[in-house]
Amino acid sequence: MTLSLIKRLTVGAALLATPLLPGLASAQSNQVNQGLINDYPTLARADYVFGCMAANGQTRDVLERCVCSIDLVATILPYERYVEAETVLRTSQVGGEKTSMFKTSRAMQNIVADLRRAQVEAEFRCF
Repeated sequence: MTLSLIKRLTVGAALLATPLLPGLASAQSNQVNQGLINDYPTLARADYVFGCMAANGQTRDVLERCVCSIDLVATILPYERYVEAETVLRTSQVGGEKTSMFKTSRAMQNIVADLRRAQVEAEFRCF
């Protein structure tokens, strides 16, 4: 490489690393903080969106609304609580005596109620 090309690449890299807008650094900081709150794995988000679309239709508009919905649920409910609620819901659908505690336990019902409240808020805002 020639010296002038190296200088141009160095200057270009420096420009890319420098925020162009004064608020960009704080926006990036907010994204990091948001990432700590909004830690749902892609697979969980995709599973939610597929289920949402199956229930509401297979259109582009519904896709966008379902994505909005899981994003909002993720900001309301920590991922660990989401997993607990999904586990309770899936287990309560299985018949049998051993799964009855998932259907009747007040603690289990409260876990699911938290998810339902988040979903209602998401439906209100996104649909």
